[in-house]
Amino acid sequence: MNAAFSHFGICVSDLERSLRFYCEGLGFERAESYEIGDDFARLMELDHVALTSQYIRRDGLSVELLAYRSPDSIGPAERRPLNQLGLTHLSFRVDDVDGVAARLRELGGTVHEQTRTTMGALDFVYCTDPDGTRIELMRLPS
Repeated sequence: MNAAFSHFGICVSDLERSLRFYCEGLGFERAESYEIGDDFARLMELDHVALTSQYIRRDGLSVELLAYRSPDSIGPAERRPLNQLGLTHLSFRVDDVDGVAARLRELGGTVHEQTRTTMGALDFVYCTDPDGTRIELMRLPS
């Protein structure tokens, strides 16, 4: 079998806000962008589609931010339970959990202080992006 990971996608309600969050807060860089129309409606299992597909990259990881104009994005903008099937969170190693968490808060994210877990040199906290995608910040010994 010949398969290579390409990217994963995140549906966002405000593309510019999400770009600031991921680029200024987590170090991603803006990459290619595409305007997607009805040619992709079947693939996306929608009757009609109009959206911007904006790729961002960091450390060899590609993320596709999907900003729908039609149909509107749907669903709750809140974090999913970790035991719900499917993607649970994105995890980032950071040197300064407090500093990165504060920056994400400034960029429209939410820091869930009740999740803070520190065990010796290990330090973790969950945040969410402006649309509720769970982000884990973790400091691990080098």
